[in-house]
Amino acid sequence: MTSLSDAELDALVEQAIVDAYDEREQHAAFHALLEEHLIMPFQTSVLGVQVTVTKIDTSPGGEIVGICTRGKHRQAIGILSLPLPTPRPVGAEWIDAYRHWAC
Repeated sequence: MTSLSDAELDALVEQAIVDAYDEREQHAAFHALLEEHLIMPFQTSVLGVQVTVTKIDTSPGGEIVGICTRGKHRQAIGILSLPLPTPRPVGAEWIDAYRHWAC
């Protein structure tokens, strides 16, 4: 989990949504920041299976998802539900800020 304080998370959230006027734009802003700052690919484990997170995308319902691959299989998993590896990938603080904003 994050080691950032609430004040630090608030500052990241403010940085993310400063120019966003509604919730749709705020989601889009977080999506853009995650694409920019989260270093991919990275490996993690989903239900005990090693997968590679290759990119960030948006589901048809507007949820930010990580695209996970294993061999020829591919699955979108909500970024807030995606277990992060230890050590966490560079840029994971933006997932923490998104979680802080969303909850």
